[in-house]
Amino acid sequence: MSKADFIDYYEAQHRKIGERVLKGFATRYIRRFIHPLDGEDQPCDFDVVMEIDFPDRARMDAFFESASQPDIAAMIAEDEEKLFDRTRIRVFTVEEHSSEI
Repeated sequence: MSKADFIDYYEAQHRKIGERVLKGFATRYIRRFIHPLDGEDQPCDFDVVMEIDFPDRARMDAFFESASQPDIAAMIAEDEEKLFDRTRIRVFTVEEHSSEI
């Protein structure tokens, strides 16, 4: 799948699933598609960085519990198969530090 097709499918289809399952749990759902500064596509371990903000750890935990329900997990997995090598998906929490410049 080309990068343009990947982005188009993600934004037209997969994003809607994310919005539906995140509603009531998350406060922000961001997709950041990577584009090399030199314009040359080279092998990379990922195509998109997805950020989800939750108001607190309890809401995040509640979301993951909800998303693990068989019907929801199956819906997500079925669509992910169209976009990703699911064996390579990684999920992280992020500890943020910032500097005033």
